[in-house]
Amino acid sequence: METEERTSQITTNASLLAVFAHPDDETFRCGGTLALLAQRGVRVQVLTATRGQAGSRGDPPLCAPEELPAVRENELRCACAALGIQPPILLDYQNGQLSEAVPERIVSEILAVVREVKPQMILTYGPDGVSGHPDHIAIGRFATEAFHRALDVIALHTIAVPYSLANELGMTQIHAVPDDAITLTVDISTVWEAKMAAIHCHQTQLRESPILRASPEKQRLFLGTEHFQTALFRPDLLVKSKQSNSQTLMGL
Repeated sequence: METEERTSQITTNASLLAVFAHPDDETFRCGGTLALLAQRGVRVQVLTATRGQAGSRGDPPLCAPEELPAVRENELRCACAALGIQPPILLDYQNGQLSEAVPERIVSEILAVVREVKPQMILTYGPDGVSGHPDHIAIGRFATEAFHRALDVIALHTIAVPYSLANELGMTQIHAVPDDAITLTVDISTVWEAKMAAIHCHQTQLRESPILRASPEKQRLFLGTEHFQTALFRPDLLVKSKQSNSQTLMGL
């Protein structure tokens, strides 16, 4: 699918809320897009449900097990700063247990952030979670429910990987989608350095990422372009809004 090169006038109060499960979710598959939006004057706010307590501590370990939540929170803050977006908001759920969260509670917490940020768009995971991680699937479900209840948000976008890209890279573990299901493809080459700086903020997770062990060419192929689907869209709100092209991530 060709990269959409639409441009639009960004209003000064334009905002996007990205709702994810773990520190580093904001960077690998959408960090470049978040950086580009921030450069256009969009307020980009990341909401992360856990502190990645069950994740890797690095190899060799960079911290004690009990220190990992604080370390990963600091890595997340570092990544957001590298991308030029707002400091993150964190909830207090356990990594690996998001599917067990009380839906009414976590949806209410997401809604509280929606009311504070007043986003035109929410970005999250789709029903497959891209990697199939139960936490990704759960947070996508909760964020989608928050979208349904927040009647003033224009669009819900989800991270996606097209079949063609997954096949070219041999990524059989990825839950890819048909290429023609992709709504938006973003070339992030102009913010490549910012994205790589954000990735390297997540020092405890670097050994866990197969793509970072791949050749520079394959890294560019996977990380240099980001893909999204428009899952839900309220065209009536778009007509009333001063913000154009919210359906395609504010004209990217």
